[in-house]
Amino acid sequence: MSSILSITWDLGRGIDLGFFTLRYYSLLFALGFVLGYLIMKRIFKKEGYAIEKLDTLLTYVVIATIVGARLGHVFFYQWDYYSQHPGEILKVWEGGLASHGAAIAIVIAMIIYSKRVIDKSALWILDRVVITVALAGCFIRLGNFANSEIYGDISNSSWEMVFTNPVRERILINYGDYINSVDFIEKEEYEISNSLSYPLYDLQLNFGPKITDQDLAEKLVLSRIKPLLAASSKEDLNLSITGSKLRWDDTIEGQAYIEARGYPRSPTQIYEAIGYLLIFFILARLYLVADVRQRQGMLFGLFLILIFGFRFAIEFMKENQVVAEQGRSINIGQSLSFPAVLIGLYFTIFAKKTDHE
Repeated sequence: MSSILSITWDLGRGIDLGFFTLRYYSLLFALGFVLGYLIMKRIFKKEGYAIEKLDTLLTYVVIATIVGARLGHVFFYQWDYYSQHPGEILKVWEGGLASHGAAIAIVIAMIIYSKRVIDKSALWILDRVVITVALAGCFIRLGNFANSEIYGDISNSSWEMVFTNPVRERILINYGDYINSVDFIEKEEYEISNSLSYPLYDLQLNFGPKITDQDLAEKLVLSRIKPLLAASSKEDLNLSITGSKLRWDDTIEGQAYIEARGYPRSPTQIYEAIGYLLIFFILARLYLVADVRQRQGMLFGLFLILIFGFRFAIEFMKENQVVAEQGRSINIGQSLSFPAVLIGLYFTIFAKKTDHE
């Protein structure tokens, strides 16, 4: 028997401060690194290293994460597009970051840091940095959740979610000259099909001054917006219009409703965030064990095994991120995760105990 529990998730993209919009993703991204900095500060104090060198480390990690994640997305996921539009590569604020690219860049940055800043091996610093990277990964996925992106496949889970904000953005990007606002009102009714429960909504539309009469409004919704949503790919399908006529609100000028069907999805961003948080606690606990801490490369290797092993598994629940993944038995993220796990096994198995921590 299918579940009829669903949660409408619609946090928007950020907090409008009037002069500036504080993006949830940016806030959580920064919070992850701030907490990571505080943890590394305790590690440096514990092991007797100058805190001044920690500021340089934070700079290396932040730059490597942003640049590496962006280039990873460009080259691993959408090189066919960016090779034709190189100017778009710099538009990081429009989205498109890949954790595998960030991981590669952080390793390179730590090799440089170990040679130029701190008189320790690259594996020494990697063993400690990956603890904070796992925590940052948790907050980054929470940022994805806030943004209603990188969600799971259509399903009925124990706490399925309908991500409605992408629908609003799609409508306003295409028809924002005609529509001032879009809202979603749950009807507490469900449509059952193929063992799945699809929650029903009233799609509330507030039309702007360019819509001068109801006939124009109905033509816009039924002839343009309804086909626009219906043309969404399986990965982008979050809501479809099922009604055939607008219902007008007599008390508010320019406001109308039409019935729509929501598509419930697994909140895989939450699953990943919880997984990365648990990995953070595992690595942090193992760091306190002297025998583990003295085996250079062990924590780094375990990080690769746990993070990318988990990533390989969770990808089976997620929607494809780009068109290039359609029709593949394993997606790009899984293809990149498998060698990372093998590298992690190598470092874990062959980690040698050193005389000094």
